[in-house]
Amino acid sequence: MAISLTKGGNISLEQETPGLTKIEVGLGWDERATAGAAFDLDASAFLCNESGKTRSDADFIFYGQLQTPDGSVQHTGDDPDGSSSEEGDDESIIVALDQLGPDVAKIAFTVTIHEAGERGQNFGMVSNAYIRIVNAADKKEVCRYDLTEDFSIETALIFGELYRHSGAWKFRAVGQGFQGGLKELCNHHGVQVA
Repeated sequence: MAISLTKGGNISLEQETPGLTKIEVGLGWDERATAGAAFDLDASAFLCNESGKTRSDADFIFYGQLQTPDGSVQHTGDDPDGSSSEEGDDESIIVALDQLGPDVAKIAFTVTIHEAGERGQNFGMVSNAYIRIVNAADKKEVCRYDLTEDFSIETALIFGELYRHSGAWKFRAVGQGFQGGLKELCNHHGVQVA
């Protein structure tokens, strides 16, 4: 049975699933019915060092850069309207834990709303948002965090993060919101954007 986390909660992946080497990070959401423009939510990952910043722009994984140069983190692809995921995750990111470089201390998993300002959209219009960790070997869910807060002004969210603790990988439920969309998240993690 998968562990259900609350905001700020964390688990040791090694303790829960000994021998775990590859995970699928599934992110999901439902857009509330609206008469306005269609929603396009995008999942991203930021690989960070001990200072909480990316080592280079290659550590920013999103629909425009689907994997790291070493292949340790891979985005499975953009789902612009959520149509490819009626039953499952809206977007997924695969992480090979045993291939991550030793200077990767944390991976932040985020979701942003594309053109949120122009479309007048925010996460207050999104419901049933979650992040879950799945063992890629047997497809069993290890843990899940359902975001229950009302993010009525935020256009970008850190759903959760993987981080190293005493050499082992742990997962933390974050649920931190930002205004300013993807650009603000990039600034927060040290990625240079125009």
